[in-house]
Amino acid sequence: MIESSCSALLLFGATGDLSRRMLLPSLYALHEDGLIRPDLRIVGTARSEHDDAEFREFAREALAEFLPEDRRDEEKLASFLERLEYQTLDASNVDGFGELARKLGDTSCGLSIFLSTAPFLFEPTIEGLRRAGLAHENVRIGLEKPLGNDLASSTRINDAVAAAFAEEQIFRIDHYLGKETVQNLMALRFANMMFEPLWNAGGIDHVQITVSETVGLEGRKGFYDDTGALRDMVQNHMLQLLALTAMEPPASLDATSIRDEKVKVLRALRPVKAEEMVRGQYRAGAVKGTSVTGYQEDLGEVSDTETFVAIKAHVDNWRWTGVPFYLRTGKRLGERRSEIVVEFKPVPHNLFAERGGRLRPNRLVIRLQPEEYVRLQVMAKEPGLDRGGIVLRDVNLDLSLTAAFAKARRRIAYERLLLDLIEGEQTLFVRRDEVEAQWKWVDAIRKVWADTDMEAKPYAAGSWGPNAGIALTERDGRSWND
Repeated sequence: MIESSCSALLLFGATGDLSRRMLLPSLYALHEDGLIRPDLRIVGTARSEHDDAEFREFAREALAEFLPEDRRDEEKLASFLERLEYQTLDASNVDGFGELARKLGDTSCGLSIFLSTAPFLFEPTIEGLRRAGLAHENVRIGLEKPLGNDLASSTRINDAVAAAFAEEQIFRIDHYLGKETVQNLMALRFANMMFEPLWNAGGIDHVQITVSETVGLEGRKGFYDDTGALRDMVQNHMLQLLALTAMEPPASLDATSIRDEKVKVLRALRPVKAEEMVRGQYRAGAVKGTSVTGYQEDLGEVSDTETFVAIKAHVDNWRWTGVPFYLRTGKRLGERRSEIVVEFKPVPHNLFAERGGRLRPNRLVIRLQPEEYVRLQVMAKEPGLDRGGIVLRDVNLDLSLTAAFAKARRRIAYERLLLDLIEGEQTLFVRRDEVEAQWKWVDAIRKVWADTDMEAKPYAAGSWGPNAGIALTERDGRSWND
């Protein structure tokens, strides 16, 4: 068991969907494997009226639904449920935090807080914690997105949090950073001599980052229509993936060194021109053979909110000069996929051209979901006597993380992030200057949209987005990895 100074974990939004699907199953997995101390109390809070017994029953039902069969152990489940307590709280009323503090008791030995709430509740929640004495030096606070909807609102939230907590106590969560394959990106780059010498404008033609979904609104109507694809996915997840892909080697693996290098990349992002971006919105179509309605039918009203974004980005520094980073994300696309594709430059001379051999550039595909793998596409000669010419084709060198590490326990991102929050390890969390650099770039994009009155182009559900999104790469003589 790993020792930790934290004696209690406080979960805001403990009866919400994130808690049911991710937080409670993740905490049970850490409990089952003995990774959290036996006396760690887990106290849930939300507006819902429950007592301890009712919250434990809520947790039992959530685990029955979302835990894999092979992880269910009735004895360990019973001992996990004994950890759980509950306190009803209306976070908009700072007076109610006194009861919460009494429920928690002495927190001088360490308290970790997981705060998942609507942006307008951040300030009263932080003020309530401060007034109740739950913002002292032995408290760590994890902040789940959304942290505002632009730079100004994000700054207000960060200022409110900073008034009560020092930066080393604040853990801003981007769950993509907890994914195993994202962390393998650093190992791939910095533990293999074959890649790092080519990981620059001299060896790489372009980079693609795709986060595509087949689902529509899925019960998030109000939030999504106010947010859109750019702020929902690009501002956080995709820019973090870009930063990890493009950053310089950090001096060490400590949180400060890694985050210093990421923020340099984010600050080096060139402002995007109108012709370098595409907005889209899905219409009726078919996803995996099933007919689905369009966004406005799903929403129930007329809206110009984008459900698809494609951007041609540039990092203006020596390593990446002239190398485009193509980003795209969208709902109701043809396939659920999160991946980074690095296409290398072609060889300088085709030795096989006179014999009919045609070359394609090497591609490195880092798939994050739904599968997890690293695939290097290389050129190879087809077997044969070659009297009619040499036939070359690309073949895949595959590393399936699922197969290669079949005996290792696969963990979802929130297991790692919750454990790091409890133990005070900040490496996989986002620093304030990163968040503000991300918002500055995204706000500039939204200003271009407003200034040019850029409309959301329609695309059929089940496709790969508007034709203009495809043209974004094709007019440069490149193509998406579809």
